[in-house]
Amino acid sequence: MGRRLRFFWIASSFYALERFTRKWKNKCSTKRQRMGRSYWFECARCGYRAKVSGGADRGVDFFVQTILCKDCRQLYDAVVRLRWPASPGTGNWPGKLLNGWRPFNHSKPLGQPPTFQTALNRLRMRTDGIQRWLQFSLRCPMSASHHFERWTYPDKCPRCSLLLDKNVLPYRIWD
Repeated sequence: MGRRLRFFWIASSFYALERFTRKWKNKCSTKRQRMGRSYWFECARCGYRAKVSGGADRGVDFFVQTILCKDCRQLYDAVVRLRWPASPGTGNWPGKLLNGWRPFNHSKPLGQPPTFQTALNRLRMRTDGIQRWLQFSLRCPMSASHHFERWTYPDKCPRCSLLLDKNVLPYRIWD
């Protein structure tokens, strides 16, 4: 009888601990911000290498989609959505200089999406103002006239059409 009681007590404690950890993980996951990941993709035949997300991914301030430019024959992460201040008085507004530094290259109109590297290197905005999400259509970051298609892992190499190998560990974890 003592063995059964001890076994029941141990089993019920493990069950209670598992239930507690599941509730704790659910509460923590709602508060945690999502971080984007970029991976090394490599072709075994031709040696082509790219540092891209491998599909649709998101960070705290922007969303990306991996595209294959058929004219460049390269993989790129194209910015699809970007968090931006809603009014000119807050944050990194396009018309405002921040100590002589502009957050984006202003030779392009704002209707064109920034490159992945520009969006990644942008300063974080203050959260005291209202923010909105800017939507961008997919396009090649080198030229708007290039032909492209969405690329998701596993898919073919842009140069030799062999499947690309994905590195197990992320190359970069970005926000």
